[in-house]
Amino acid sequence: MEALPKLEVCLSPALLHLYDTTDTIAVIIDVFRATSTIAAALHNGANCVIPVASVAECIALGNDIEDSITAGERDGKIAEGLKHGNSPSEYPAEFIKGKTLVLTTTNGTRLLHMVKDASAIITGSFVNLTAVCDYLISQKKNVLLGCAAWKDKFNLEDTLFAGAVVNRVKDHFEINCDSARAANYLYEYSAKGDAISFLRDSSHYKRLSAYGLQKDMEYCATEDVHPVVPILNGRDLEVHKP
Repeated sequence: MEALPKLEVCLSPALLHLYDTTDTIAVIIDVFRATSTIAAALHNGANCVIPVASVAECIALGNDIEDSITAGERDGKIAEGLKHGNSPSEYPAEFIKGKTLVLTTTNGTRLLHMVKDASAIITGSFVNLTAVCDYLISQKKNVLLGCAAWKDKFNLEDTLFAGAVVNRVKDHFEINCDSARAANYLYEYSAKGDAISFLRDSSHYKRLSAYGLQKDMEYCATEDVHPVVPILNGRDLEVHKP
C-alpha cells in the first residue's frame, strides 16, 4: 500500500524554521484578513495579486505597473501612502476586474516570503476552504499549513482554519503532528459550522472591532464564498487552473 503524504501545522512564523518545506505544498493562512482578501480579489477578476513585504515596495511597484492598485495595512489600518486597505469587501468585480492588486499586510505577506523550497505555495481562508482542501487532496504531496498568527504570537482564527482543513482532509494524509491534532480538535469541538461565534472572543477580533471591522471578520469566517485556489507563480498570486 502506497504511503500517504504527511500533513503538519505550523502555528506561528516564529516556528517555521522547525519544518522542512522541501517538496511540500505550503498553505499560507491569514484569515483576518490578507488571505481572505486575496481570494476575493482573484475570484472577482483581478489579473493577479502581488504580495510584498514593505509599504515602500508596494508603492514602488504600483508606480511601475499599469492598472495596479496599491493596498495594505499595518496593525489593522490602511498603511500610510497606500490608497486602499485589506478588506475583501473593497474589491468587487466592478472595481478589481482586469487590475493588479499589490498588497502588503502585517502578518500574511511576511510569512509568504519566509517560505523557501516549497513545491507550491497557496493561500487559504474560510472563504475558499473547499477549493483548498480539494486541491491538497488532488496533489498527493506533503502539506504544511502555515498560520500567519499575530506578530509571531499564536492566534485563534488561523489555527481554526488549519483545523477546518485537517478535519476535511485527514483521511488522505498521515498526521503525526500535535499542532495539527490540536487545530482539528479546536475546530471539531468548538467552532464547526459557526466559526464567527467562536472567534468573537479572540484577541484579533477585538483588535479589529476597535476599527469597526466586524462585518469584514464575519465575511472572512464564511465558508466557500470564493472557490478559487490562489497559487504563487514567481512573484504573482494567480488562480490555480487544473
